[in-house]
Formats: sequence, structure tokens, C-alpha cells
Amino acid sequence: MNNLREMPDAQGNFGEYGGAYIPDQLADVMKNIAEEYEKIKNTSEFQEELYDLYTHYVGRPSPIFHARSLSKKLGGAQIYFKREDLNHTGAHKINHCLGEALLAKAMGKKKVIAETGAGQHGVAIATAAALLDLECDVYMGQVDIEKEYPNVIRMKILGAKVVPVKTGTRSLKDAVDAAFIAYLEDTETQLYAIGSVVGPHPFPMMVRDFQSIVGREAKEQFKAMTGKIPDTIMACVGGGSNAMGLFSEFLKDDVEIIGVEPAGLSFKVGEHAASITMGKPGILHGFKSYLIQDENGEAAPAYSVASGLDYPAVGPQHSYLRDIKRVQYVTANDKEAIDAFFEISRVEGIIPALESAHAIAYAMKLAPTLAKDHNILVNLSGRGDKDIDFVINTYGKYYGL
Repeated sequence: MNNLREMPDAQGNFGEYGGAYIPDQLADVMKNIAEEYEKIKNTSEFQEELYDLYTHYVGRPSPIFHARSLSKKLGGAQIYFKREDLNHTGAHKINHCLGEALLAKAMGKKKVIAETGAGQHGVAIATAAALLDLECDVYMGQVDIEKEYPNVIRMKILGAKVVPVKTGTRSLKDAVDAAFIAYLEDTETQLYAIGSVVGPHPFPMMVRDFQSIVGREAKEQFKAMTGKIPDTIMACVGGGSNAMGLFSEFLKDDVEIIGVEPAGLSFKVGEHAASITMGKPGILHGFKSYLIQDENGEAAPAYSVASGLDYPAVGPQHSYLRDIKRVQYVTANDKEAIDAFFEISRVEGIIPALESAHAIAYAMKLAPTLAKDHNILVNLSGRGDKDIDFVINTYGKYYGL
């Protein structure tokens, strides 16, 4: 376990997971991206520009909030939130999007292309592109366009071209497929800014590195607030970027780490997106990880009420951490997430993203079983502005609206 922070290896492997299972025409492209990233990532110029943007543009550090009212109501453990929802653009995604956009500029690229599910990555990359004078195309499933329309408008206002994807399930996996195809058409002038700790090497490593600011801040802030580090940390897991951002700083510490996957409507194929819980090792989009598969070993449809979580695979480092039992992966279903969405809104005055609500839901279930001096830190990865119309139209009548 001593090498957890040094992973992946030179080929992008986390144990048996990760790597770069890609066409020959992409192999040299990915090698070049990895080399350029390694060349600039620790330079003072790159670090100073990135952290200046984190501070003066994003508004970092994001605060930690003690959810006293919720903790008192539940009894048991004390719940805290790492408030990534307060970042500029409303989620953790801006952390790696600024890093990827700066890398694109350093490599002389003119455009960034990306996929998005809930639209948070799309808004963040459109924001970074506008700031750094890059063109931007965002591929988004038609289902998600209709479900997350406020974020579609934000992307367009920011100058991005939103490309509807109407194939397959018309959701996140299909958006990734379409973005990869577009990237293959021109790898010279554009960079594919992948939106999570997924994809071929070096993206799982690179996105994790940019997101690790979350965990570094959280450890320092929590010690300042309580005199110790948290007893338990948790985050929702789809692809897994917000979770790796928080988890990475605590992997060597005596801290319980929990990743919460979306159980959706049931554990039937096509009704959930619990890749680790219900999947098995497989290859998708150029990397090996736990993957929800059909009877032929192909990627099966994934579903979650949270568009940002409905991906059939998970980041390779999560797969490795599951196998070595360093992180426990559990689930929360749609109903639990929606209940948590309304509970946090009405008890703490915070409207969370549906993605984040999955982690909050599990924290709400766990807290009453623990002692009052036990501390749980939840990564509140995004705010729920994007979800309001969908939630009210779909579930409002059940919650008095």
C-alpha cells in the first residue's frame, strides 16, 4: 500500500486496471499528451497559473460546513460537507477543466472537445475554454440535453457548441463514443478534455492529479476545525473524479473511505449504474476497469436518476482500490437520493446535485449507527440548480410541490 500515491505505473496501470487499449493511430497521440503533461505539471509557471486561477477565479479553497441540524436530527455521527458546490460553475469539474485547458494551450491546441452527462463538466470546460480563448465542442446525449437543459443554455452562452448525441441510449456513454470519434478526426488542433478519471492513460492520472486539491484542502481544513482528520470520508462514484479528488489525500491514513454508486431503480441490467457492485473487469473507451456487461461481455446500458453517474464503467484506480479493500463501495438508489435531495434542502438550506445526493443519502443511513464523536466528511460535489426542473416535474408532487 506504500505505492498508492505513486500509481499508476509508466503504462498507466493501477494493478491490472487502466492502461491504454486504443487504436494504433491514437497510441502516439496519448503518448505525446502524457509526455507534455509530465513536462509541465511540476513547473513553477504551470503551477502558479493554475493555483492563481483556483484562488481568484474558482474561489478556492472551498469551505467545509458542519451540518449540525442534519446531524442532530439523525442522531449519531457528525456530518460535514466539503462544499465543492460553491466553486465557480457549481461543481468540482472546474478543477480539472482548467488544468486540461492550460495543457491544451501549452500544446498549441486551438480547440477542446468533451463529453458531458449532467452538464457540469460541459459547463466547466466551456468556461475554461472561454477564459483561455479556445474553441469548445461538447457532446451530450439527447436524453441528458432534455433533462439538464439549464446547463445546455449555460454552455451555449459561454460560446461552446453543444452537439446532441442521438444514438444508443442517448446518454453519457454514447456522448463519450461520439466525442472520441470526433477527436480521431483531428488530433492535431484539438485536445479531448475527458471529464472524469476514466479513459486511456494519461487521463485517469491527470484528472485525479487536478482533483487532488479537494483532498489536500479538506485534510488541512478538517484538522483546523476539529483537531483531527475525519473518521470516515465518502463521495458519490460514477466515473469517480470527485471521489478520487477527496480520497487521494487520505489513502495512507487511518480513515474509513466509502464510495457510493448509483443503484438506480433495481439491480436489473439497464436499471442501475453500479459498476463496481454489479460489474466485472472489462474494457471500455480505452481502459480496463469494472464494467457493467451484457451476456456477450459488451458494455450494458447504465441508468441513474443522476445524469452524471449513468456510466457503465468506473475509473481504474477505483477498481484497484476495491480489489485491495482500501475503499468500500456501497450503493444508494434513486429514491434514497431524491429523499436526501429534499432533506438537505429543507434541513440545511443547501440544494445538492443529484449526484452528490447519493453520497449524502448513504451518510444519512450510516450516521445514526455511529457514536456522536464520529465524524463523517462527505464531498458535496455539486449544486442542484441544474436538477431543479427535472426534480420538480418528476417528483415534486410526492414532496408537497
